[in-house]
Amino acid sequence: MPDFANTYRLLPAKSVSTLAGYREQGGYAALEKALRQQSPEQVIQSVMDAKLRGLGFDLIEITIPELTTDMTAILYGEATAALRDPVLAPVVVALWAAVALFVLYPVTRLLALTFWDDGPTLAAVVELVGSWQHRRALWNSLALAGLVGAAGTALGFAFALLAVRANLPRWVGTVLDTVVLLPLISPPFTAAIALIFALGPRGLISYHVFGIAGLNIYGLGGTLLSETLTYFPIAYLTLKGVLANIDPTLEDGGFSLGARRWRVFRTITVPLAVPGIANSFLLLTAASLADFATPLILGGTRFPVLPTQAFLQITGLYDMRGGAALSFLLLVPALAVFAAQRWWTERRSVITVTGKAGAATRVRSLSPGAVAALVLVCALTVLLVLTFYLLIVFASMVRALGADNSFSTAHYAHVFSGGLKAIRDTLVIAAVCMPVGGLFAVVLGYVVARTRFPGRRALEFAAMINYALPGTIVGIAYLVAFNDPPLALTGTPFILVICYVFRYSLAGTRATTALLAQVDPSIEEASASLGARRDVTFRRVILPLIRPALLAGMTVLFIRAMTAISATIFLVSLSWSLVTVRILEGITNLELGQASAFSVMVILLVYAAVFLSSLIMRRLNAGSLGQAGTLLGG
Repeated sequence: MPDFANTYRLLPAKSVSTLAGYREQGGYAALEKALRQQSPEQVIQSVMDAKLRGLGFDLIEITIPELTTDMTAILYGEATAALRDPVLAPVVVALWAAVALFVLYPVTRLLALTFWDDGPTLAAVVELVGSWQHRRALWNSLALAGLVGAAGTALGFAFALLAVRANLPRWVGTVLDTVVLLPLISPPFTAAIALIFALGPRGLISYHVFGIAGLNIYGLGGTLLSETLTYFPIAYLTLKGVLANIDPTLEDGGFSLGARRWRVFRTITVPLAVPGIANSFLLLTAASLADFATPLILGGTRFPVLPTQAFLQITGLYDMRGGAALSFLLLVPALAVFAAQRWWTERRSVITVTGKAGAATRVRSLSPGAVAALVLVCALTVLLVLTFYLLIVFASMVRALGADNSFSTAHYAHVFSGGLKAIRDTLVIAAVCMPVGGLFAVVLGYVVARTRFPGRRALEFAAMINYALPGTIVGIAYLVAFNDPPLALTGTPFILVICYVFRYSLAGTRATTALLAQVDPSIEEASASLGARRDVTFRRVILPLIRPALLAGMTVLFIRAMTAISATIFLVSLSWSLVTVRILEGITNLELGQASAFSVMVILLVYAAVFLSSLIMRRLNAGSLGQAGTLLGG
């Protein structure tokens, strides 16, 4: 009896990559003949055993349409049977309960506060939209996000070209990765502090080096520069992988036809990189929309944006409804960007890795002049980033940078005395978040990737909502939902842990699904055939295989617990504080030396965690954490 997988391999393969192509070439005749020799049950089982569920269903629908009803019935039966599994069913119920309570419920309460006041109402939104100041903040947020997305993507593309296409020594790539990692693991306003030190009215560079007095870096210009330097590494890490996967033989084909380097770059390299470029732009736009700290420091009243306006509406005017309404105004563009990013990455596909062996070729799409220009741009950026961070270190070791540059340990003495509680609280919360969030991430990733049950995609989407929303919205939603009985969690460490787990565990979930895509399901089937329950299979077979994903997710959670502020600024209390909040307090109180010392401590702790994780990953033969970098901008 012909086997489906063998029959599938007999189909014509002459440059055919789609089902439509097979249909046009009449390649279904042999397949249909082979399939009709089997019973409907055998055909469907062959498709399922061959792990070609989606493609196999389409093939059956085209070749033997009368079998599609049977196929649908079997797949539906398999999905409902999963809910009767004594191990899977409680896990699914627990995941839905957690997501409903800590994701859907806060967002629902936020929307209810905005649109319900003894009945449905639009009064809060209409009042805010009618305010010129708030309309200006909305426009500023959208303009800033678009500019950061464009500038950061262009800069990240230049770095990626230099790292992948310039044929430079390997140590250059190592240096680039090391420097690029700095903004990703720093508190979000570190670049803003450094910008004030370097280019402020009495900045070391603007005033003491170039003699420019009264340079004003507050407003759109300073905010744009700070956010671009903070978020361009996300574009670099994304585009580096995209460019590395472009087969150089495609460019060689253009050269062999007589095309010049610029034409090859414009017509081959850039179009193949467009999906990554668009994805990077959307990621940076979303990160800018969610940024709360940088506009608060550098924007001020000159350049208001929605996150800072919502914060001031609640903390300054004590207007919870107004803050919720401002959050809704920010919610619409944020969800639109997230939906566009998801649609683009899932629907847009440019295949350059085919699995076919080809002659090794040296990348030569960049001319010496282009390489020199890229080196100049990237060297200046690296120099600027290093200067900023050296200024942070220097400011933490002198009495008052620019006024009294004498050496002093007073700022670090404050960190290890009055600020020690904030460091200890942050480390405790981070230590609790790591195992809880890591376990939640891998279980969710496994359930989504390896099981079928009604509502699976809805569960995946619901779990991603907190990641998609700006931190300001999440923080206000948690404040509204958990400020009163029966779930009065504000002021306790639990609300901080919950916020971090359900906002940043998506890194581990994505890493888990990516790794499981490389694991043959027959391994689990072999365990099940030996009588192991699903939980035993997960613990003894799957979990050892996805340890890198677990470690990557835990590392991202630790980094975010040490550096994030936009959501948790609304949730801290006198009993439980965070290092990032102390840094913000130092900036607002003009105690920039203390803020710098706290920033240096955070960077050292996070670097140590990343270094330790990288060592463990190498021991697991799992590479590095570079790919997790694209998730740090959320």
